[in-house]
Amino acid sequence: MVTLRALRPDDARALTRVYSGASIRHTTGRPLTLDQAHEKIRAALARAAEAPRAQWSWGILTAHEMTGLISLRRRTPTMGTISYILREDTWGHGYATQAVHRVVSVAFTTAGLNRLEAMHHPGNPASGRVLAKAGFTRIGTSDRQTDNGAVPYELYALEHEIRCPHGG
Repeated sequence: MVTLRALRPDDARALTRVYSGASIRHTTGRPLTLDQAHEKIRAALARAAEAPRAQWSWGILTAHEMTGLISLRRRTPTMGTISYILREDTWGHGYATQAVHRVVSVAFTTAGLNRLEAMHHPGNPASGRVLAKAGFTRIGTSDRQTDNGAVPYELYALEHEIRCPHGG
């Protein structure tokens, strides 16, 4: 069972564990330092206070321990993106899928979005399976610049069907 909660200042050490080892292979490739973790938390707390709100970040907790991070970013008034990372020792238990399902619900209800996008590194097919289980459909690729040049990330989308009250 997964719980999502807002980040807290005392989450910095847990965040450094999340952003380490194999979990960062397809991100920066560099572990997060404690100072960087504190800054990431400060920035998330500042964005949480903005109005209108453009970004939400939650710690992913399993058994009251932070094992990941998931974020929702508003890119346009009606479209947002989801990103997530889990500590490698928690992979394969469905935690990311549960977290994505919860954030999709927030995006389509609280945030008022009607389209979500997410992408993953082509070397991380497990992340694509997470997105597919949450209802996303692969729609193509999107090149991302890395230290080694452009990488064609797998791009996924999920549309929220807004039902017209008059049957239309």
